[in-house]
Amino acid sequence: MSRHVISRTAYFIVFGLLLVLLAATVLVAMIPLGDWSVAVALSIAALKAALIILYFMHVRHSPELVQVFSVAGFVWLALLFVFLFSDYLTRYDVTPLTG
Repeated sequence: MSRHVISRTAYFIVFGLLLVLLAATVLVAMIPLGDWSVAVALSIAALKAALIILYFMHVRHSPELVQVFSVAGFVWLALLFVFLFSDYLTRYDVTPLTG
């Protein structure tokens, strides 16, 4: 079985990108974006997770079956978020009637 070795330069580039995305996360938290703040923060978090999975967990150079299951995990997570937010957005505040 042949192993693909990732160079140190690639690791440092990915690390630098993760630091830039960390700074972007902090900046987004300080900027009042209203309803978009959660969507932007989740997008940045998904991009950071993708970088970590692709490079630090070596999924980019893994066999196709490992890549398929990694994508399936992301699809499952997205499906869970869709159901979570659809439930959250359809709820309403029930206030008790007085009098």
